[in-house]
Amino acid sequence: MTTPRKSIHGQWSGRMAFILAATGSAVGLGNIWKFPYIAGEHGGGTFVLVYLFCIALIGVPIMIAEVMLGRRGQQSPVNTMEYLASEEKRNESWVLLGWLGIVAGFLILSYYSVIAGWALSYVFRTGSGMFLGATADGVNSIFNNLVSDPEHLLAWHTIFMVMTMVVVARGVKNGLEKAVTFLMPMLFGLLLLIVGYAMTTGHFQEGFDFMFIPGKIDGNAILIAMGHAFFTLSLGMGAIMVYGSYLPKSTSITQAAFAIAIADTTVALLAGLAIFPIVFANGLEPDKGPGLIFQTLPIAFGHMEGGTLIGVSFFVLLVFAAWTSAISLIEPAVAWLVENRNMSRIYASVWIGVLTWLLGLGSVFSFNIWKDNTWSLPYLFKDANFFDTLDYLTANIMLPLGGLFIAIFAAWLMRESSSREELATWPLIYRGWHFLTRYVTPVAVLIVFLSAIGVIKL
Repeated sequence: MTTPRKSIHGQWSGRMAFILAATGSAVGLGNIWKFPYIAGEHGGGTFVLVYLFCIALIGVPIMIAEVMLGRRGQQSPVNTMEYLASEEKRNESWVLLGWLGIVAGFLILSYYSVIAGWALSYVFRTGSGMFLGATADGVNSIFNNLVSDPEHLLAWHTIFMVMTMVVVARGVKNGLEKAVTFLMPMLFGLLLLIVGYAMTTGHFQEGFDFMFIPGKIDGNAILIAMGHAFFTLSLGMGAIMVYGSYLPKSTSITQAAFAIAIADTTVALLAGLAIFPIVFANGLEPDKGPGLIFQTLPIAFGHMEGGTLIGVSFFVLLVFAAWTSAISLIEPAVAWLVENRNMSRIYASVWIGVLTWLLGLGSVFSFNIWKDNTWSLPYLFKDANFFDTLDYLTANIMLPLGGLFIAIFAAWLMRESSSREELATWPLIYRGWHFLTRYVTPVAVLIVFLSAIGVIKL
C-alpha cells in the first residue's frame, strides 16, 4: 500500500463534481457540432451503433486508465508521469507522455477558441434577428463575412479566451468546480429544451429513424466512428489526467468513467435528435458536413415560429459546451507552471492564456488574410493552411499517440498491484478492463492512427 498523496491544487468536493467536470471536458463542439454532421454524412443509424460500440471498447478503457494515472500521480501530467515512471521503475522518458498531452491541449485550445468564437458571435447574430427570413445564400454570406473579417474573429477569439482564463485562475473548487456545476445542468437543460421543440416539428420520428435505424456503412465510416469515439471523451490531451489528479481516493474510478461516457454519449445523441428533425422539417439535407451548424441550421431558425429564441438557445448551448472543454484544455499547462515555476494560479492562467491567444492568431488569419498560405507534408497532408495543420497534427497524430501510450503504460508497464489498488473494483471488472486496455484498445487506436495518416484503408 502506498503512502496517500494529495494534489497541491486541491480536490473535487466529491464524485459528482468530478463527473460534471470530466463530462464538461468531454462534451464540447465534437458532440454538438461534429457528431451530428458526421452521423449525417455516414448513414445515420449504423454509424451510431458502431460509435456506441467503440465508446465501450475504446473510449471507456482508456478513460479509466488516464484517470487512474492522474489520481496515482496527483500532479500535472508531466510531473505525474515522472513520478509514476520512478515508482514503477520505468524509463524516465515516459515524462514525454505528459508533455505530449500538455502540448496537444495547448494547440487544440488555440484553434478551438476561434471556432467557439464563431458560436459566441452567432448568439448575438441570431438574437438580433439577422437570420429571419434569410435564404441559403444570405446565411452563407453572413458566415463568409464573419470568417473573412480578421478583426471580428480576433475580437470573439479574445473574449472566449478571457472567459476561459477567468475560470481557471480561480482554482479547482472556486473556479473549475463552480463553473461546471452551473454550466453542465444548464447545458443539459438547453439541449432538452431544443429536443422538446424538435418533437413539435412533425418530423421527430423521421429524425429518430435516421439516427437509430441501421443502414449501409463502409470501412471508412467505421474508422471515423472509431476515431470520434476516442476523441469525443477528451482522451490523450492531459485534461482527463489532470482532472483525475484532483479526484478523492474514496471515489470509484470505474463507476465515474462509465457515468462520464454515458453522459457524453447522451449529449451527442440528444444533439442529433435536436438537430435532424429541424433539418428535415425545413426540407434541408442532413449530410451537409461542417456547415450543418453554422450554414444550414440558421436557415431553419430563420423560418420557424419562435426560431430566434430556439436559435439563441442553441448557440448558447454550443458556447457552454465549448467553454467547459476549454477550461480543461488549459488546466494541465497551468497546473505545471504552478508546480514547477512557483507561480500563482492567476499569473499562470494569464501566461498560458496569452500564449494560447497568440497562437490562435494563426487560426484567425487562416480564414482570411492567410487562407492562401498553404503547405504540404509528404504522406500526411497537402495544401493545408495553419488551422488545418494544427487540426490534423493534434486530432490525427498527437491524440491517438497519447491514448496509445496511456494504454501501454497503464496495462503493460504499471504493476498490477498498483492498478488494482488504484481502481479498487470487482475482480471481474478489473480483469475485463485490463484485457481490453492491453489487447483490444491499443490495436484499435493504432488502426485509427494508421488510417488517419493514410497507411491503411478499409
